[in-house]
Amino acid sequence: MSEASAPHAADRRELTAAQRNAVAELLRVSPVADELGRRFVRAGHELHLVGGSVRDALLGRLGDDLDFCTDAHPDETLRILKGWAESIWETGREFGTIGAQRDGLQLEITTFRAESYDQVSRNPVVVYGTSLDEDLKRRDFTINAMAVSLPEHRFTDPHGGLDDLSAKVIRTPSTPGESFGDDPLRMLRAARFAAQLRFAVHPDVHTAMTEMAADLDRITAERIRDEFTKLLCGADPITGLRLLVDTGLAERFLPELTGLKLEIDEHAQHKDVYEHTLTVVENAVSYEEEGCDFILRMAALLHDAGKPATKAVGSDGRVSFHHHEVVGARLTKARMKAMRYPKDVTAKVTALVALHLRFYGYGRGEWTDSAVRRYVADAGDLLPRLHKLTRSDCTTRNRRKAAQLAADYDALEERIARIEAEEDLARVRPDLDGNAIMELLGVPPGPVVGRAWKHLKEQRLEHGPLDRDAAEVELLRWARAEGLID
Repeated sequence: MSEASAPHAADRRELTAAQRNAVAELLRVSPVADELGRRFVRAGHELHLVGGSVRDALLGRLGDDLDFCTDAHPDETLRILKGWAESIWETGREFGTIGAQRDGLQLEITTFRAESYDQVSRNPVVVYGTSLDEDLKRRDFTINAMAVSLPEHRFTDPHGGLDDLSAKVIRTPSTPGESFGDDPLRMLRAARFAAQLRFAVHPDVHTAMTEMAADLDRITAERIRDEFTKLLCGADPITGLRLLVDTGLAERFLPELTGLKLEIDEHAQHKDVYEHTLTVVENAVSYEEEGCDFILRMAALLHDAGKPATKAVGSDGRVSFHHHEVVGARLTKARMKAMRYPKDVTAKVTALVALHLRFYGYGRGEWTDSAVRRYVADAGDLLPRLHKLTRSDCTTRNRRKAAQLAADYDALEERIARIEAEEDLARVRPDLDGNAIMELLGVPPGPVVGRAWKHLKEQRLEHGPLDRDAAEVELLRWARAEGLID
């Protein structure tokens, strides 16, 4: 191990504490884990708690999902589980994995693997291994290459994962080049673990990520999407995002992020858009009430994606980005489609990007009640997220300006609440429904009803609720103007 990653004496004392964490965590799950281990031993096989389960046990955060490896093949594993597990599933069978549930714990038991990778797709090609050491060597990082044998609780750590866990460093069991050559997605996983665990990548790993970034092009969009989503939802997404940009990985699947690093000269006056964006993401995380709100975080990340394409320098040296929210929304939609995000998630993120600048006209005192209604109607169920995104976007260091923006938004939220108390802003609908429109105008279902409905909705947004009589008068006035009735 290099001097940079070798633990100091104080760290070695922490290793004992880490081992104590693991013992405490294992005691919690040992009734099930040890019983399962004894069943495998009686059948003439090995069973080891492995990978992320051991890592998380050492960190004192073992959950209810446990990963095991064994020399037993799937058919043999099924025979051992039947009659003992409360439920069994075989969805991962083609990868040698059998799932089971017992006493509230989700168990995944995978046959030792010595896997290779398809040279085109880089998807794993499963080849069963014959030993624990072989299985651990093929794993992505040393912190995931530790095992606890069951039921005797023997600890196996052939690649120094415990030391790396103490040093909070991400390192590969084999050379980074060999590991990433097997599966380039591991480069993105390194950034993901940095974000999730607040760990640093080893310098050799960083170098390999930079030199091999183009290999990520061989990975399917779906696998990249899943890893990136976990990264953005990490405890420290900023560290992961910086790694993606610094190593060139972002350029391979999210070039809009790298593109935010606009050139700034002594004459062009604008804030660093890249650093501003990272701050907005950090602010958005602070506004989350429970767990990761991926839609909010993704909107924060891409809210200024349209700035590079709309940058213009005026005669006074000031930089403008007119309509960057429109361009940004279009880029966001295209990028998320390319990354294979679900349509509903893409639509929500895109809408937030398109709306994120709307508030900035409010502070000039020009908004009428109808403008507030339209703001709420256009945001729909995204309004709570839009509130958070808009507040997150205030990153000015000018305290007076920041305080004014916060006060303006407080005022807008108070005004929304006031109008909401008077009207049902959550469901802005015309004061007459389709049936009433058809009855009053004497028309069948068709385009005329849709046009009338749209007109009445515009009236509702502009003037607020109308009573039945006033709504009917307005509909008839519109119909006459359209030549639909005499």
